[in-house]
Amino acid sequence: MIALPILSPLLFGILNLLAWRSARLQKALSLAGGAVQLGVALWLLHTVQQSGIQHLQVGNWPAPFGISLVMDLFSAILVSVAAVIALVVAAYSQAGIDAPRVQFGYYPLFFLLLMGVNGAFITGDLFNLYVWFEVMLMASFVMLALGGERPQIEGAIKYLILNLLSSTLFLSAVGLLYNLGGTLNMADLALRLPKLEQGNQVTLIAILFLVAFGIKSAIFPLFFWLPASYHTPPVTVTALFSGLLTKVGVYALFRVFTLLFVQDTAYTHALILVIAGFTMVTGVFGAAAQTDFRRLLSFHIISQIGYLLMGLGLFSQPALAASIYFMVHVILAKTSLFLVAGIVEKLDGSFNLKELGGIYRTRFGVALLFLLPALSLAGLPPLSGFFAKLALIVAGFELQQYSIVAVGLAVSLMTLYSMTKVWNEAFWKEPQQSTHHPAHKPISAWLWAPTAALVLLSLLAGMLAEPLLGLANQAAAQLADPSIYIQAVLGAVP
Repeated sequence: MIALPILSPLLFGILNLLAWRSARLQKALSLAGGAVQLGVALWLLHTVQQSGIQHLQVGNWPAPFGISLVMDLFSAILVSVAAVIALVVAAYSQAGIDAPRVQFGYYPLFFLLLMGVNGAFITGDLFNLYVWFEVMLMASFVMLALGGERPQIEGAIKYLILNLLSSTLFLSAVGLLYNLGGTLNMADLALRLPKLEQGNQVTLIAILFLVAFGIKSAIFPLFFWLPASYHTPPVTVTALFSGLLTKVGVYALFRVFTLLFVQDTAYTHALILVIAGFTMVTGVFGAAAQTDFRRLLSFHIISQIGYLLMGLGLFSQPALAASIYFMVHVILAKTSLFLVAGIVEKLDGSFNLKELGGIYRTRFGVALLFLLPALSLAGLPPLSGFFAKLALIVAGFELQQYSIVAVGLAVSLMTLYSMTKVWNEAFWKEPQQSTHHPAHKPISAWLWAPTAALVLLSLLAGMLAEPLLGLANQAAAQLADPSIYIQAVLGAVP
């Protein structure tokens, strides 16, 4: 059954291709596909939580000789959150994507992208992780360029070139690791790597993986492709990318640096911690300097990646649990903010903060939909961002890593500043003379209802912080003890 998160979007992608001439049927299929995906993901999450790590050896070839699909609790959580984002964005797309883009294949690409994301989350070997990254790259590149507008093409080319560089480094690292370990099955590698005498070579390969996945995750100093490309497509596409694509890169970093490259943590994880601090700072300062709504939010994607890396760099079970919870929080909050940006553009016809204004007075509901995830992103209680950052800070104090804790707190204040800037410019100040009166513009229910549902889920993530952190702690326990993963796949322990 763990193949269903891959097979389900593949099936609905094919059905959308067959319904190429009917936009209405494609839209209906996208909602059905999103609902099916969410049901499958939640059922698998329950199964993994109750019965432990699930795995499938495709074609009945025993591990490590065949293709392994493995779902631990970390994978199951991310597959579930990805399904939530897919359903919400599928609903938002009903009004957020124009007819020409639907005719050019938006919905088949949507499901192809989701298939790649889920495949990356549940693959059990490094070569197939590379394959799923390429599936995502193909789908995301075409979705970026869909429409053929000049800014889109420029953004898509920058995105493609940097991600092809990442893929080249990734494949090179895979080849070197295969030469050294004789296998690409992650569980088998986890058994073999500690026994190798070439420790320095393993550390060098680990740095190659860090750079390759770091480009895809948009970490410092490899992030510049993201704000150059994410603001160019329709905001519906950007919202989908912000929720999923960089998080797959972060997932890959977590997977290899908790399962494979744990022999030289004093160097590798200390380096990750330093990168985390620089990623937070550069992202938030970049955001503070922006006047375009989407570019500002794009820089905040980078900043929040730093918090995720902080938990990996600290490398304790509480820190890993905090990062997992933080990942759920930031996916929900960040996607919500991009969807709100799309509504604001529909109302006032611009993403430029200088040209916006007065939305609070005429559209209080839209203002509230922005304010709640924005304050959560800044880490104000009692929202999910507060509990996520608190858990990370406590984990940092426990390990006496006061520098990264100080950086995290300072960046949180800067995040609040940039969110306040958006609030003042777009929602609070008097509207410009040229601005249309938003009160007289209808907003499609297909725009505000999915956004409201996602904001509500973000609120629930804060209200249910204790059980969610408990679930994240269970997932972190599996990450902190690689023998659990190895035994589930190979039936052997180191």
